[in-house]
Formats: sequence, C-alpha cells, structure tokens
Amino acid sequence: MTARIEAASPHLMNTYGRAPIALVRGQGCRVWDVNGKEYLDGLSGVGVNTLGHNHAKLVAALQQQLTQIIHSSNYYHVPLQEALAAKLVELSGMRNVFFCNSGLEANEAALKIARKYGVDQGIARPEIVVYEKAFHGRSFASMAATDNPKVRSGFGPLVEGFVRVPLNDIRAIEQATANRPDVVAVFFESIQGEGGVNPLHTEYLQQLRRLCDARGWLMMADEVQCGTARTGKWFAHQWAGIVPDVMPLAKGLGSGVPIGAVVAGPRAANVLQPGNHGSTFGGNPLAMRAGVETLRIIEEDGLLHNAATVGAQLRAALERELGGLAGVNDIRGQGLMLGIELDRPCGALIARAAEAGLLLNVTADRVIRLLPPLILCSAEADEIVAKLVPLVRAILAE
Repeated sequence: MTARIEAASPHLMNTYGRAPIALVRGQGCRVWDVNGKEYLDGLSGVGVNTLGHNHAKLVAALQQQLTQIIHSSNYYHVPLQEALAAKLVELSGMRNVFFCNSGLEANEAALKIARKYGVDQGIARPEIVVYEKAFHGRSFASMAATDNPKVRSGFGPLVEGFVRVPLNDIRAIEQATANRPDVVAVFFESIQGEGGVNPLHTEYLQQLRRLCDARGWLMMADEVQCGTARTGKWFAHQWAGIVPDVMPLAKGLGSGVPIGAVVAGPRAANVLQPGNHGSTFGGNPLAMRAGVETLRIIEEDGLLHNAATVGAQLRAALERELGGLAGVNDIRGQGLMLGIELDRPCGALIARAAEAGLLLNVTADRVIRLLPPLILCSAEADEIVAKLVPLVRAILAE
C-alpha cells in the first residue's frame, strides 16, 4: 500500500502537487519508499538520474571529490570546469561553455545571449521566436518563452520580445517573421518534454538551420531534457545532422547532482563578457566531477547504444500492445524519451501505476511520459510494458 504522507511536510511551501510517496533508497532502475515498497523507476527524477541510482562508479568518484574540494567560486580557475567543457565541446562540435546549476538557469542564460547578440548589432528591442507547447522554465523570461497558462498566469505583465509559432511548419515561421526585422534567434526544444513529448522533425530542423544562417539568427536548441544521450545520440538535434549556435543542458548531465550548462558555437561564443553574467554555485567542483564522470560512464558502459536499442524495443512493444487501440492517439519519441498520447486526460494513471510498482508521469494532461534511466535493460523494458499496458487499457475502458 502506498504511504499516505500528505501532511508530512507542513513547513514546505505548497508549490508541488506531490504524490503520497517518500523515496528513501535506490539501486539501478529501482527505488524503495519509507514503507519498503519497491518501484521500477520509469521517470528517473524527470530525466535526471541518467545512470540510475547508486551507480558504483559515480558514487566512488563523488566520494573522492567530497574529500578534496566541493566549492571554490568563480573568482578562481576550476580545473574540472575546463575538463567538462572540453568534453562537451568535443561531443557537440561547438566552441565554449558557461556553467550554472539548472535547466532554468541555462535557458535564462541562453535568452540573455540572444538579447545581447541583438543589442550588439544595434537592435534596441530584440525578438526571439519560440514555439507552441514550449516549456523553458519559470523565471520571468523563461516563463514568457513557455506556452503554458498554468506557468504564466498570476504574475502580471510578461517579459516582451517573443514571437510564437507552431511546430514543424517552416512556412509559419517565415510568415510570422516576414515583417519583424528585430528577430535575432529561434529557441526550441529538440523534443518538447513538458509539452507532450513532441519531436521537431529532422527535415524541419534542417530547414530551420538554413533559415537561421540566411537571416543571421542564433539557432538555440534547448536540450535540457532530451540531451545527454537520452535519445541515443549525445544531443537530440544530432539526429538531424545539424549544429546549433546555443545549447542549454542540465538534468541528466550530472546524474542527480544539480548542474546546468550553456554550450555556444562560434556565432555566440563571445557574446557574454566579464560582468555580463555569472553564477555563485555554477561550475563548482562537485557538480563538474559529476558531469565528467557521467559522460565518461556513458561512453565506457555503451549507454548511447543502450538508450537507442532498449528504447526502440520499448517503443515497439508499446506500439504492438497499444498502437491499434481506440483512444490511443500516438506513441512517439526517441530512445528512452517516449510519450503515449491518449484521447482523454489520464492523470489518474500516475497513482495507479505507483500502486503497481511503476513510477511515471503524465504531461500535457493526456500524454504518458516515460524517461527511465539510460541503464534500463531489456527485461526491465518488458516489465514497464507488462505493468503499464493493463492500466492504460483499464483507463480507456472506463
């Protein structure tokens, strides 16, 4: 029976609709709550626990780092920053990196880069193209870029300077910007997460790259949720064979240790100069060690291949069991970032899945989102299907 603990945190602000579960231990792709109940983790902390839980190599590295230095500040050089930045530059084909602590901060930094890029060209009020169903965070700038009334309402006037367009329609963006000479950037999620696991199509990304080049815009790919090997490539936009100018990262980059990064290509690499931006905790040695080790372990353990192959197996099984079912609109995604869209709200599935020993999430009201750790094995993928399919069939039968 799931623990009932709704009143256990009276001193916390009521900012989350929490499930009545308190997790206290994890191992691999499994976690246990305060009552000892076991769950298969199909969410991995919303795409954060890249290496699952209690990964021996990561734990040993972080324990060692704790005995050396945790924080020193950006008044001084941090050698691990250069180590992680060099690896990200190698993997992305870009130029340099700014480190922060979260996806929100990474996206905020990207928006500041775009604004300053425009101002440096003499554009007093730069504009940025963003997308329907987008989610980039809850700061004043990032929530203005976000397309979610629950996030935006109640905070007064929004930050201006955003032009919103539909996904995967190059003609729509051309029309929306035809009489807007102050557009300086396009900001998108390569695969939208909170908006319903909506991928930008390969052809569209290629068209968008050409449009940005033709107009001198920054192409900014938010890879906070879909990056760091989750789709079977290091970054989801790489399936289209393109390189963006700005790429925010976070979530899975530190395997649970808070981390954020903005990777910049040549067009954006020198926009920010001393005094323009900063972060007290950003790039601290502990977070940098977590990032370095996460990328090393992904390579050593073949997790790019695992995400692609086990993800394909999981998607194929879901399509086989649910694809032709009335009420299932779509099954989509890439690698181990998958969404099952129903024709009705299905938030009740979260609690039912937890009762069955499976942690997952519902986003955009009717999309079941799966973001398991990248160490998920074939048998665990089959277990997700075995637990989830009967629950989906039951909801559709109601």
